[in-house]
Amino acid sequence: MPRIKSPHLLVAESGADRAGHGLRRTMGLFQLICFGIGAIVGTGIFVGLSDSVAQAGPAVVVSFVLAAITCVFTALAFAELGGAIPVSGSSYSFAYAGLGESTAFLVGWCLLLEYGISISAVAVGWSQYVNELLHSLTGLQLPHALSAGPGDGGVVNLPAVIVIAMAAVLLVRGVRESARATAAMAAVKLVILVAFCVIGFSAFKDGSLVPFSPAGLGGIGAGTTAAFFSYIGFDAITTAGEEAKNPRRDIPVAILVCMGVVTLLYCAVALAAIGAIGGDQVAGRPAALSYVVNQVTGSTIGGGVVAFGAVVAIASVVLAVMYGQTRILMSMSRDGLIPRVFEKVSPRTATPVAGTLIVAAVFALPAAFASLDAVMNLCTIGTLAIMAVVNIAVIALRRREPALARTFRVPLYPVAPLLGVGFCVYLMYETGWTTWIQFAVFLAVGLLVYLGYGRRNSTLAGGLGESAEAVPEREPQAV
Repeated sequence: MPRIKSPHLLVAESGADRAGHGLRRTMGLFQLICFGIGAIVGTGIFVGLSDSVAQAGPAVVVSFVLAAITCVFTALAFAELGGAIPVSGSSYSFAYAGLGESTAFLVGWCLLLEYGISISAVAVGWSQYVNELLHSLTGLQLPHALSAGPGDGGVVNLPAVIVIAMAAVLLVRGVRESARATAAMAAVKLVILVAFCVIGFSAFKDGSLVPFSPAGLGGIGAGTTAAFFSYIGFDAITTAGEEAKNPRRDIPVAILVCMGVVTLLYCAVALAAIGAIGGDQVAGRPAALSYVVNQVTGSTIGGGVVAFGAVVAIASVVLAVMYGQTRILMSMSRDGLIPRVFEKVSPRTATPVAGTLIVAAVFALPAAFASLDAVMNLCTIGTLAIMAVVNIAVIALRRREPALARTFRVPLYPVAPLLGVGFCVYLMYETGWTTWIQFAVFLAVGLLVYLGYGRRNSTLAGGLGESAEAVPEREPQAV
């Protein structure tokens, strides 16, 4: 029988590490929405748009909608489980409650891949726009040796390391400071993307969307897989379960609001960019949004403003995703599945200082030296697998825990979660067999780590946590 930790026990244990220091509840609904937008809107639209257009052409708008539909079904599942089990573990904890410890560990293993590669890849994208901004302001750029790793013809990607270090410093200082910074950065990038849409649509040309789908359905499918990376991050909202003031109410609302805003914004930006200069000019171009504005306005000033927005936007993604990674590791550590150092929370800042610094150091290395193109599909398939598991966990918990307090319920149950699984499997198929083989090897390594360390050191292995009554629930700490 699988080791399953009940939702009541997960909630009872939340917020209290073994040193007696807990996280503080400081985030309201507005901060959660800004945090979600901060985690989602970044490299995917500022850098990845050109890759999606290269696959699908003007039909990239359809690709964004299909990727959004896939995410919306899963977002509904996250909304239900985030309101019912408001803990920092997110999909890892949901899998623990619904499907058992071994599945939960593999979900956590995939989350290391999703968040880790996201942090590194986003930091590399930040470096591109830093150079674009410097060029707009001064006419100069960083030497290629210091702005790209060896795989891209450079020596070390110094800006990528810097943005990860800055995010780590801010996260160590406290969640309140991080939330304020994320809210400010989210506002800046939303204003700049709206301004971009105004500029792009002002230059919209008849015929720019023809041919609409040059690569046919296959191109739209490939574009959907590429566009999916643009939505990665909305699940990070649920990692704030132990630091939100009213998580049962606010987490579902924040997830749904973020997905609606982001989907509309992405489709508008894609239409504005392609309509202004054509899909051929956007496809495969670094810093594509700055290029579009420069072409439309005939000046580098507008492109510089967009580059500034991208620098802010991408920095906020690094901050939000790194936050989510440290909270998931904290939950896994609290359950004994990884070393205890990740669960230690500073009594002064109420943050996992050691875990944050370790995460920053580990993921700064690939950002500085590695070319991440080869593992992007692996990151995508791992994320899709996590989403499929979350949809299945909704079904499992509806059957096992029918009386569980749920502040939000997935509509059209069980059709919606089953459709969520179906869309995830379809996009996983689109990644190709090479990616499937890589993913199978990655899961096999994770299973060996679980059998060699996690299963033996799990708190459930020693008979701990058999009932929620064994661990008194902490009072929420509202600040």
